[in-house]
Amino acid sequence: MPFDFPYEMISEGEAVVAVPKLSAFKKAPWEYAPSKAPVFYNPIMRLNRDIAIVAIQVFQRITGREISVAEPLAGCGVRGIRFALEIEGIRHVYMNDLNPKAYEMAKYNVEMNRLSDAVTLSNEDANLFMSKYAAPRRRFDCIDIDPFGSPTPFLDSAIRALRDGGLLALTATDMAPLCGVHPKAALRKYGGLSIRTEYCHEIAMRLLIGSLVMAAAKHDIGVKVLFSHKSNHYIRVYAMLLHGARRADESIEEMGYILHCFNCFHRETFRGFTCAEKRCRFCGTAMEISGPLWLGRLADGGFCERMKKEALRREKLDRRVRDIISMVHRESDGPATYFVIDKICDKLGLPSPPMRRVAENLMKKNFKVWPTHFNPNGIRTDAPARIVVESVKISAQPPS
Repeated sequence: MPFDFPYEMISEGEAVVAVPKLSAFKKAPWEYAPSKAPVFYNPIMRLNRDIAIVAIQVFQRITGREISVAEPLAGCGVRGIRFALEIEGIRHVYMNDLNPKAYEMAKYNVEMNRLSDAVTLSNEDANLFMSKYAAPRRRFDCIDIDPFGSPTPFLDSAIRALRDGGLLALTATDMAPLCGVHPKAALRKYGGLSIRTEYCHEIAMRLLIGSLVMAAAKHDIGVKVLFSHKSNHYIRVYAMLLHGARRADESIEEMGYILHCFNCFHRETFRGFTCAEKRCRFCGTAMEISGPLWLGRLADGGFCERMKKEALRREKLDRRVRDIISMVHRESDGPATYFVIDKICDKLGLPSPPMRRVAENLMKKNFKVWPTHFNPNGIRTDAPARIVVESVKISAQPPS
């Protein structure tokens, strides 16, 4: 028996790997089994890994060369192994984990998939691992950071270990701070305050990107967001890092605040770093402030288009991958923040109308409307809040 704990063999994508048998470590229904196992493995993150393969493959095709990919927090190794097996144009994959048992399991999985020549394994602290590749000719083309919690402790090392024009993929699973349950924790970890709004998951995304922008700016590096999505219990960002003080300044210009009125649903954005307390210009209520955070695009339309085509080529992807990519693409041109129809109806004491009817009423008034992947009952629109509320009221009335 290769391991001193319960394990099982699973198939994911092109890989066959040994993983901890999670049912053996879950003693109560409410326990989070992946965190109890001696080696971290989360089957729910298969969707995350599927989208990562599509995004990194598109990045590789854009660069037009063989690329090196690093996974500083490898766990059992399923992500890095799938990269090596399923992405064309990979020169080498570097996998690391501080946990000795994770290192041994990943090593076993690499050998079982006959990838010993394509994958280098190490067993050390993730920041130390990345720092060893910070010299100009040693840097990675792509770094994928998928931690249990926040990725911010790894940002500085990742930025230094990524080449100019490289791709950085970040996952954040600590949604309570990012979504306004613990705003002080968000300020400590991400450098901006969060608020509990109906679009809190978008605020979470913008706080994560904002923390990356400010961390990269210290090194005179700018950030171009290529793709981002919210799925299950986490948010995920793919960004290209571009060297140069001018690029860093341009990224900082996309930073600012979101102001939200909890009384009338009005919201507005403010670019810059000196945002004073303000009252809503429609109802006079004091507005809540979130930020500083990223106010720029959450996805690049051209990159999304390439991802859609790449996803169509692959048969073994989670069926949700294509839907998420398409929805992110559609809303990439939309304004910051979205409205949740149910939230408005709850406050007004109205029955919830079909979202389609609300959208049609807004479009009749010559406003644009986009669905959002963040919430199935949410819409982006360039209409002001009072018009959205009015359209919801009209849509909630029974047909005459």
